[in-house]
Formats: sequence, structure tokens, C-alpha cells
Amino acid sequence: MMKPVARIDASGASPLLGSVRPDLRKISWTGGMMLIGVMLGPVYFSWDGVAVCLALTYVTMLVGHSVGMHRMMIHRTFRCPKWLERLLIYAGVLVGVGGPFGVIRIHDTRDWAQRQPSCHVFFSHERGFWRDLSWQLFYRFDFDRPPSLKIEANLSNDPCYIFMERTWRLQQLVLAVPLYAMGGLSWVIWGVCIRVVLGTAGHWTITYFCHNPGPGRWRVRDAAVQASNLPALGIVTHGECWHNNHHAFPESARIGLEKGQCDPAWRVIRLLERVGLASDVGLPRPSSERDDLADVSALHDSLTQPRRAAA
Repeated sequence: MMKPVARIDASGASPLLGSVRPDLRKISWTGGMMLIGVMLGPVYFSWDGVAVCLALTYVTMLVGHSVGMHRMMIHRTFRCPKWLERLLIYAGVLVGVGGPFGVIRIHDTRDWAQRQPSCHVFFSHERGFWRDLSWQLFYRFDFDRPPSLKIEANLSNDPCYIFMERTWRLQQLVLAVPLYAMGGLSWVIWGVCIRVVLGTAGHWTITYFCHNPGPGRWRVRDAAVQASNLPALGIVTHGECWHNNHHAFPESARIGLEKGQCDPAWRVIRLLERVGLASDVGLPRPSSERDDLADVSALHDSLTQPRRAAA
């Protein structure tokens, strides 16, 4: 197994103590994109603009967020040449959720909190959908006793990633220029502003439902949050909907592990492997080697899996 991209020092940290507070940067960024979309989207509506929005949303989320940022950058489930690594992560930056370091911090802090015996509801997604979505889009969690996160030097010292982190919002302009040249303001409004809102809100929507009770085979022992699999959403979510599998085997580049679990991001990774652009592709470790994992399929079958692990 490859080493994780970041190390968390949780000495003295608490996943429970802290408060949810408005984040002016999130409000300005996401709220600004929403305002532009609401005000100008109908004015500059065109079917080709909508098509560009949907196509760019899917491609950047699939190639950039799922393959590049999530499975490669964060979980290190495969390796690729440096030029391709940077290209995949840059595609993830264009999604508009954050820069590479920001996305790592968001993911790894949340993952750490969820795997503790208990955590704050900001991380467990136990509030209603609209409350949770507004929290993730416009608020931040300020720990009273935060964990310390250190990103590996291979990424944190890379000038390219440092530049992406500092300018991730401005990178939308790089995309806006060719969109304007090809389709005018309609393509810019729909292909940038509305796309960023759609991608960001879609990401947190899937996150919410993947961490609420649902069918799933695996339970991570002593973890406050048990992830769910969401049937029939593999194509739409690029395979990220099989989140129960992912919590159980985060080292695996393939998340749709069972028959019928469509996983488009895995197909992309397999294609890269076949043409020699991906190596060290990770697959699930045998469950017999995991003392923190329980197969509950025999007990629960297709019944709703409890959120809370047994004490």
C-alpha cells in the first residue's frame, strides 16, 4: 500500500468540540456564483449552454474530482506520470470546490472525525438535508481542539500545486475565455457559474446521502459514521455512490466492487493502466486482514444499516 497523502496528529484533538460558523469566503464564492446564475441564467439561457454546463460538470467531476483528486491524490490508489497527475488535479480544481490542499484538508479532517467513536453533527450529516447542505456550502467548523494535518512534501512543496491552491478560484477565468469565444456569455454563465454551483452542491448532496443509513455490506468498527451504498446512481456519481465499499476499502481504486455496481471512474483508471499511464493500482485488501471491519451482510442483508457503530 502507498502512504497516505497527509498525516493527522490527533493528540489532544476532539471531533466533538467546536462550532459551526459562517464562512465569508464560501459565502462570497458559492453565493456569488448562485446569484449570477439566478440573475443571468434565464437571461442568457440556451440549450447549447445547458449542454455545455452538463458536459463540463460530468467530465470535470469524473476525471478531475473522482479520478484525480479523490482516488489518486487523496487515497493514492494509483500512480501516474507527473504531467498526467497535475492535469488530473487541475481538472479537479476546475470543479470549483477548492484547491488541492484545501480539498485534502476538507476530506481528511472529515474522514478522521467520522472514524472516531463520536463526532460533531457537522461531520456526521445527521441534520436535515437542507440544513446540512447550507452548512457545507456556506459554513465552516471551528474546532476547539483541532487535529494537526501535514500534507506530504511531494505535494505541498510542488510549485504547480502551490500555484493551483493560491489561484483555484481564478482558474475559472482560464475556462471562461474559450467558452466566451465559442458560445458567448451564455456559455460562460452556464459553463462556469451554474456549473460550479451544480458541481459543488451535487458533491455535498451525494456526500449527505452516502453518510446516512442505507444498504451496505460493511461496518467499520468503532466508527461514528457508517457509509451507505446508493443503488442505481453509479453513472451519475462516477461510482462514488458505493460509499460503504469505499469506507471499508479506501485503498482500492475500484469502488463499485460487487456485480452491477457501475463505476465509471474505475473504468477510466483501468483504461489509463492498459495504455501504460497508471501503475500500482490498488484493490481491496482481504477482509480477513482487517480487524476493524465487519461483514454484516449475513445479518442485515438489504436492511438499513445503522449509522452508529456498536459500542
